[in-house]
Amino acid sequence: MEDLVTQRLVLHPLSVPEAESLARGKPREHERWAPDYPTAADIAGARRHLDTCALRDDPQPFGPYEIRRREDGEAIGGLGFHGPPDENGTVTIGYGLAPSAQGRGYATEALRALLEFARTHGVTQVVGDTDRANLASQRVMAAAGMEPVGEDERLKYYALHWPPQGVRS
Repeated sequence: MEDLVTQRLVLHPLSVPEAESLARGKPREHERWAPDYPTAADIAGARRHLDTCALRDDPQPFGPYEIRRREDGEAIGGLGFHGPPDENGTVTIGYGLAPSAQGRGYATEALRALLEFARTHGVTQVVGDTDRANLASQRVMAAAGMEPVGEDERLKYYALHWPPQGVRS
């Protein structure tokens, strides 16, 4: 699986050895991490990825990606799919950045690239959620083209839908 490259970022598909390194919270010899990366969410995501790979198979290209800055190769966060598309062509996404990388538009840039990847790989709908109080995450999803589709006492839900490839709307 190849990296997804944006203007400022590289979205690198997380391998099993890289996920093991994240789960331990210790970079491998050649890896560069921001001082506040990985976060607890990154570590939990790496552990879920390892569990998925052990029980089934590596879900790539619909698995996790590490967000790295192109300028220095430093890992600053993660994003990805919670698994391959379901029978309706829907995938769930998640993302997060180290606090030191927030507020620079990296999350929006990364999410836009991931959404485009999903669309070109036959996904018809992407869904995600965020805490009601997380206004920054809500702005990221909206800026990437996702629309609010509901909420409950804890979360706001977002989605982006495309017609199936080959179908015109």
